[in-house]
Amino acid sequence: MATNATWTVIMDDKAIIQAGFDNGDGTTGRGYNIDDDAFWGQSKFSNIWAIQYGTSNSSDEVEHRDTTPHCSFADANLGDFQDFIDRWDAAHLTQLQFQWDNNNVDGETSEEKITRLGARPTSYSS
Repeated sequence: MATNATWTVIMDDKAIIQAGFDNGDGTTGRGYNIDDDAFWGQSKFSNIWAIQYGTSNSSDEVEHRDTTPHCSFADANLGDFQDFIDRWDAAHLTQLQFQWDNNNVDGETSEEKITRLGARPTSYSS
């Protein structure tokens, strides 16, 4: 499989990982398991083991379950990679909202919380 990918998708885990995401603590990479059986169950994914998208060797982006040679995402005819990014963004927004919702100070008003943290996140785009 290709190395140093911007994005990694692991089909069996229903996981999408953004490798270069800055966690703010000196580490990088953030992954989410996306619970969407209708998405993952598409027939076009049936022979795909993993995807490493955005590598310097695009001919090695898609790994198949059988003996089909690795190929580029475009050659695998899987559609638009933005579909994966959009799902990651939605999961990340949910995480940001969860963190905001649970970052409370006793006795703090809504206005004080917004002053301290900023407005509750309503969108996220990679």
